[in-house]
Amino acid sequence: MAFTANDVKTLREMTGVGMMDCKKALAASDGDMDKAVEWLREKGMAASAKKAGRIAAEGMAYAGVIDGVGVVVEVNAETDFVGKNEKFQDFVKGVAATVAKCDPADLDALFACQYNGTDRTVLEQQQEMVLVIGENIKVRRFARFADGFSVPYIHAGGKIGVIVNLGVEGGIDATAIGKDLAMQIAALNPRFLDKSEVTEDVLAEEKKVLLAQMDNDPKMASKPQPVKEKIVMGKLNKFYSENCLLQQAFVKDGDMTVEQYMQNAAKALGGKVTLNSAVRFEKGEGIEKKKEDFAAEIASLVK
Repeated sequence: MAFTANDVKTLREMTGVGMMDCKKALAASDGDMDKAVEWLREKGMAASAKKAGRIAAEGMAYAGVIDGVGVVVEVNAETDFVGKNEKFQDFVKGVAATVAKCDPADLDALFACQYNGTDRTVLEQQQEMVLVIGENIKVRRFARFADGFSVPYIHAGGKIGVIVNLGVEGGIDATAIGKDLAMQIAALNPRFLDKSEVTEDVLAEEKKVLLAQMDNDPKMASKPQPVKEKIVMGKLNKFYSENCLLQQAFVKDGDMTVEQYMQNAAKALGGKVTLNSAVRFEKGEGIEKKKEDFAAEIASLVK
């Protein structure tokens, strides 16, 4: 079956694949459009395997409330440029919608879910995106809140995604409160939400460091141990104020803590708000990025 230049153009629009590859697909499929799409998918799956070893530390973190369900996801790509690609962003939002609808227990379960609005699984759609985008793309992690009142926040176009989950009483709209908390979390990245979450081993390590600092300070070393212990307890309050969200100074008003702001704001609205949970994803967080030596690369090209 023959095919025309217009067929090549149509296939390219359908798949986002380059003209030459579309021409090859149509030639291999005797001009049959459906078979050509399938041929490209098969090639795309092979390509994704080749690209799987590439470091994907860019991409996008996304947070949203979908049909009342709070979701935050991180999807990685190889370059920051892809994170701005509309098709990639749509894929990320589709992953979030799938998480909201499918309620997967973990990543493996998510990959087996039917991707939102298609007959493919999330894994198959991810492989399709590798074909279309031409980079290694990976759904990395997600969090989901079906209960409570969730408020999303996306910072710097997807560099950071935060979802805050609140308990709300009195029928008030706590969106503004949730957004303020989410922005604080995005900016300061607290280790804990509340001082009650700080474990005994973390406290023991902090006390050990503070005591060692005093022992190495000529002005403090001679003080009695009970005095040192009392000083340490005072310094732990500073640890809480730096590392625990509710005990941090509120960024919009440093005269109150986040907890005080939350209580005051809710009271002014005629209700009560409690913080159930919050999740912050920063794209590429903890992934070792490849360091490019451009000078050496250019030198090797001109040899």
